[in-house]
Amino acid sequence: MRPIRTCGAEINISIAPMRQKNKPSKSPVVGIVDSPAALSTALKLPAGSVDFLEWRADCLPSGLRIPSSRFPWILTVRHPLEGGKRKLSSPQRREIFAGLLPAAELVDIELRSFASLAGIIGSARSRQIRVIASFHDFKKTPASGKLRDLAARARDEGADIFKLATRTESPADVRRLLDLFQSPPLPLAVMGMGPLGFGSRVLFAQCGSVLNYGWLHRPNVPGQWPAVELKRILASEEMRG
Repeated sequence: MRPIRTCGAEINISIAPMRQKNKPSKSPVVGIVDSPAALSTALKLPAGSVDFLEWRADCLPSGLRIPSSRFPWILTVRHPLEGGKRKLSSPQRREIFAGLLPAAELVDIELRSFASLAGIIGSARSRQIRVIASFHDFKKTPASGKLRDLAARARDEGADIFKLATRTESPADVRRLLDLFQSPPLPLAVMGMGPLGFGSRVLFAQCGSVLNYGWLHRPNVPGQWPAVELKRILASEEMRG
């Protein structure tokens, strides 16, 4: 695979796993709780295994409450067109968000849902819960112009973080995502999915991705690291250099 020069170094985007050391990572790692099995794993994780846990309410049994944990929670109820599992309507999503919001430190709402979930966003801000504006494309990485427009819209909507996850099949896809880290309008959480997902996720973390997601029970998209392994990789001396 041809290397990409970025962040002051030439890095091959097909990065392989390497030996790890127990040191804190530079970029926060999020463990995804998207099933009862993942929840069981999450509640047994020792301190330092991850930095956040994400509660995927659209994947979990209806009525399940967010438990207390040593890790802060990110709450999301994903839109069906961006990977939501239970095809929930906007009123159903609003109800779920409202019931679980008090347990969250951050809330993740798709840009497409900012209007329909404006009340939830207002409630989050009144509780000083940070708001992530997200965009997911499981088929491609959009053109650079669209990516910049999405980031600018997230900023204009008052989001604290813009989270972007797209399918990465070529070095050009990865480059377009990397370009966003040049003078970004707000903090970015960037992830690749698909063939170049593994390498690009580590690369984006090195370049400043403020949240980096991994699985706890099984991957829910191609190219996703186990969360605990990703934490170790980002903490390693090799990746720091």
